[in-house]
Amino acid sequence: MTAADVWLPIPPDEIAGLPEGPDYLFWDGGEDGTREFPGDPADCVLYVVPYMKRQPVKIRPLREMRNLQVVQTLTAGVDDVLAHLDDIVPGVRLCNARGVHEASTAELALTLTLASMRGIPGFVRAQQQEHWQSDFHPALADKNVLIVGYGSIGAAIEDRLVPFEVARVVRVARSARTTERGPVHPLTELPALLPAADVVILSTPLNDSTRGLVNAEFLAGMKDGALLVNVARGGVVDTKALLAELESGRITAALDVVDPEPLPQGHPLWQAPGVLISPHVGGPSSAFLPRAKRLLVDQLGRFVNQEPLRNVILTTGMESA
Repeated sequence: MTAADVWLPIPPDEIAGLPEGPDYLFWDGGEDGTREFPGDPADCVLYVVPYMKRQPVKIRPLREMRNLQVVQTLTAGVDDVLAHLDDIVPGVRLCNARGVHEASTAELALTLTLASMRGIPGFVRAQQQEHWQSDFHPALADKNVLIVGYGSIGAAIEDRLVPFEVARVVRVARSARTTERGPVHPLTELPALLPAADVVILSTPLNDSTRGLVNAEFLAGMKDGALLVNVARGGVVDTKALLAELESGRITAALDVVDPEPLPQGHPLWQAPGVLISPHVGGPSSAFLPRAKRLLVDQLGRFVNQEPLRNVILTTGMESA
């Protein structure tokens, strides 16, 4: 096999330190997703999925990549690709972007939490009306925070919570384990943990065990006045159930991701009481590009030198890694 092309969504001459060997071709899908392929997809051995593009753009070349060995996303979640594994030949390693989005997403999680708790949206609306609107709002200090999805992003969120003098951070992941900061509880213990949480931050991946995790029962378990913050995926939350709780005024929410997404005009979530919405901007910030480039240089170095790759989620046609 002579295929040796690597498709990059960042111009190769803008990434210092790429290893010699492959032919690096630039393809980001274009503004409308119809940019011509830079070469024959059959010659591509490593495909870096374009960032912040619609799913049809991301998966467009996969069926023709018959000699593909690696798919590297620039997102922490890989659900767009997982939904189209049938388009990928067997034996391809799918890798995510662990290490790229932790700083930016954790920052936004704290931003949404603080902005919602301290009433910033109301102050912005009052400013637009030139109205001096003083008010009393809760502080993050002395609150109990529950992080659901304690991977690298969840840990980065806790790093940023500590200076705010929170009373307690409780960690939840798929399975129990111990960290330097304390125990991580399994998802099965959520019902017992929810009632004590003032703030619930979702940073879990979207998969079969987390889709619709935050349903009516989950939300009913949250204490009155609690805040739900979602920087995970919209599908983790049952939107209809969340709307019911928001409209009752019992809880509030700060959402970077929603279901459906993008949220269409006229959707009731836009105008629901007590909700702050940002348009899925947890990752795209000035922190993204330097970390993405470092990941690609390291990963491509490993690929060229036939060393173990980082962040392998699964190998197509085999059990999850």
